[in-house]
Amino acid sequence: MSGRPSSSIGGSTVATPIEFDTQSEESLQALRLILAAWDEGEETGVTPQMMAYAALFTALSDLIDIYGEDAVAALARGLEKRVRMGEFTMVYTRQ
Repeated sequence: MSGRPSSSIGGSTVATPIEFDTQSEESLQALRLILAAWDEGEETGVTPQMMAYAALFTALSDLIDIYGEDAVAALARGLEKRVRMGEFTMVYTRQ
């Protein structure tokens, strides 16, 4: 697994998806590009929900291609807690 971060899951070594670093210039540039594509999609009539599903599908597909299904499944299992803690909430709403 040439240079990729890795860990052991079930006795097998698998690549580990890296965390998004909001301080690195590369991460910020990637975010700017995604947001620009998102804006373009909305301007052409694509709903935010469809953009979100397409982004999730693309992200998960790419991560699986890079790190493998086991590593991405482990990443996905950790998302519930992070979502509930508000890590991805941009505008807080009362539920």
